[in-house]
Amino acid sequence: MPTFVTAEAHGDERGALLSYVEAQRAGLRRALLGLTEEQAASHPSASGLSLSGLVKHSAEVELNWLRLAQQQPNERQYTSENWGDSFRLVGAETIPEILAFWDGVSAELEKFIRELPSLDDTFPLPEVPWFPKDTRVSMRWLLLHLVEEFARHAGHADIIRESLDGATAFELVARAQAEDGAPAS
Repeated sequence: MPTFVTAEAHGDERGALLSYVEAQRAGLRRALLGLTEEQAASHPSASGLSLSGLVKHSAEVELNWLRLAQQQPNERQYTSENWGDSFRLVGAETIPEILAFWDGVSAELEKFIRELPSLDDTFPLPEVPWFPKDTRVSMRWLLLHLVEEFARHAGHADIIRESLDGATAFELVARAQAEDGAPAS
């Protein structure tokens, strides 16, 4: 990861975990800098992954985990028939629309986490073949899982972006900082 995650206030575990989640989100989002919708939707390798698809998938994964933790239905739940749509923009979806959706999900997740009585609070994992039956996980586990999920996809995004135009993660960090007027770190 070519960025530095600012240290949390002493003892602020929630803040630290949320900062690491955001650092990985930012890596995915930066991979889109300066690209057209067509470039972001392209598949420069044998993989079916595209940058816009990875960003959409990651936003929807975050929503899914948030809804699981809240123990609420997921309004964007996919079925086995349309699961592939979670990895590509469909219909009139655009990158700005997906990024705005993700901003909303991210804000909702942060509010939810900050208002929890404890990161030790738990929720049940869904009954699917890849999770142990009758398992509960903590809110801390949720945040660590999101770091893991986004870091994996940020790595995919780095490879795809470099394949498209040679831009590396370090160059994209510098470009983002220049656009934000932030000093290079």
